[in-house]
Amino acid sequence: MAMESSRTFLPAAGADWLLPLYDPFVKLFGIGNARNVLLAQADLKPGHRVLDIGCGTGTFAVQIKQKYPNVEVTGLDPDPKALARAEQKAKQAAVAVKFDKGFSDELPYPDRSFDRVCSSFMFHHLPSDVKEKTLSEIRRVLKPGGFLDLLDFGGPGAAGHGIMSHIFHANHRLDENSEDTVLAMMKNAGLNGPEKLAEGKAFFGFVQLNYFHAIA
Repeated sequence: MAMESSRTFLPAAGADWLLPLYDPFVKLFGIGNARNVLLAQADLKPGHRVLDIGCGTGTFAVQIKQKYPNVEVTGLDPDPKALARAEQKAKQAAVAVKFDKGFSDELPYPDRSFDRVCSSFMFHHLPSDVKEKTLSEIRRVLKPGGFLDLLDFGGPGAAGHGIMSHIFHANHRLDENSEDTVLAMMKNAGLNGPEKLAEGKAFFGFVQLNYFHAIA
C-alpha cells in the first residue's frame, strides 16, 4: 500500500482545481451520448459483474447501475477526490456502486472476477508500458468469454478536415491511440478478436471517437 500511495496520477479533470467543472464539461461536449453507445455495446445481462476502469467522478458507473439494476458495478480510479464525488453521486441516485482506489495496471481483484470491463477516455492518458500492463491486467480479471469495451479518442490519423480537429488529434497523448496500435496491444495482451466496432464524434463534431471490443 505504501508503494501505491507514492505513485503519481493525472487527476480526473486534469487538475484538482478543475474537478468541479468536470461533469458540466463532459455533458457540454457530448461525452455522455458517447458513453450510451459504449453501454449498449457491452451487452450486459442480469448477474454480470462489471468493472469501470478510470471511473472518475462515477457518472458512467452510476449510469450502468441505474439502467441495469441486476448487475454488480465496481468503479476504479486513482483520484481520491474524484472517488469522493462518485460515492456522493451514487448515494444521490440511490444505487449501490462499489468505488475502489487503484491503478489500471495493478488491478486489486482476483483472476476471473468480472464478466465485463469498460473504460472511457482513460486509455490515452497512459504511457506505453502502462497501456500494455493495463490490458494484461484486464485479461487477467475477465472471466473466460468476458468482454472488454473501450471508448477513447482517435489517434493522429483520425483528424478530420477542420483546424480544431487537427489541433486536438495532434496532442502527443494520442500518438499511440491509432486503431492499428490499440488493436495490436489488445492482441498482444492475449485478448481475442480485438476489433473497432464503431466510430463517433464529440466536441461538436471536431473529435473522432473509437469504440473497441475484445473477448477474454
